[in-house]
Amino acid sequence: MASETTGDWKLPWAGGCRCGRVRLKVTEAPIMSMACHCKGCQTMSSSAYSLSLMIPATGLQVTEGETVAGGLQESLDHRFCAYCKTWMFTQFGPEVPFVNLRPTMLDDHSWVAPFAESCVATKLPLVSTGTRHSFLQFPPPEERPALMAAFAKDGARPG
Repeated sequence: MASETTGDWKLPWAGGCRCGRVRLKVTEAPIMSMACHCKGCQTMSSSAYSLSLMIPATGLQVTEGETVAGGLQESLDHRFCAYCKTWMFTQFGPEVPFVNLRPTMLDDHSWVAPFAESCVATKLPLVSTGTRHSFLQFPPPEERPALMAAFAKDGARPG
């Protein structure tokens, strides 16, 4: 596990769902911040896009309460508060070393800004995220290492 005071990330971070029954803790720096404009994320978030902080799977712990599966459970493990049904994070399985946290679950999410956006082919008209990197679909695998390195250097940090 990375140090809880890693650089300028000011870790650990605490957060929780809307009702407060589920609490979580982030202890490792994010790998990427993204806005996804796919129709699935638009529908699940009831918004123009979903915002994610990609966190190492070992760096996110549920410290109180229970989450339940929701969304399209056959493809991804979307986790929701068992009581208020807030979409909190998405797990991808044991072979994928990260989870996508909905950053608005953080107690202080005022600093979060998407560094990249995906699925802009289905972006709603007039939506602007101000990202540095845009992809019609998802970032191609060969571009991901450079994108993550750029985020590690220049991504938004807590104030």
